[in-house]
Amino acid sequence: MTTLAVCPGSYDPITLGHLDVVRRSLTFVDEVVIAVAHNPAKRSLFSVEERVDLAQRAAEELGLAGVTAEPVDGLLADFVRARGATMIVKGLRGSGDFEAERTMALLNRHMSGVETVFVMGDQGLNHVASSYVKEMAEFGAQLTGLVPEVVRTALVAAYEGERT
Repeated sequence: MTTLAVCPGSYDPITLGHLDVVRRSLTFVDEVVIAVAHNPAKRSLFSVEERVDLAQRAAEELGLAGVTAEPVDGLLADFVRARGATMIVKGLRGSGDFEAERTMALLNRHMSGVETVFVMGDQGLNHVASSYVKEMAEFGAQLTGLVPEVVRTALVAAYEGERT
């Protein structure tokens, strides 16, 4: 039987920190869906479709077999049930992440019956956050070691377009 995990997030854009959690997930499941959600509380640089494409291409760039990226239309609990996922996987950088994620995990379990598994992020990537990466890209800073090349290229193009 194939085991499937869903790694949800807004991924605007996907970073090496996110992909580290996906890679670690593949050590205990056969397949991972990077579930790209629209978060109305956040102003996104990339559309959901662009984020799905970047996540898929980034996973391929890093050689992560068994990984697909899909948009989430609606509630994560419905998405997880529809895909037949055995778990939701979320990365944690520190204790501040835990409290916010805990409530969502309990709600998702209540609605779907699917447990959330927390994976500690690589300490070498704890400082990596999509919001910081976008700010750095906006000002032309070096992004090496923060995002895959496909994402770096998209960020540079997005901010060069805003400057012209």
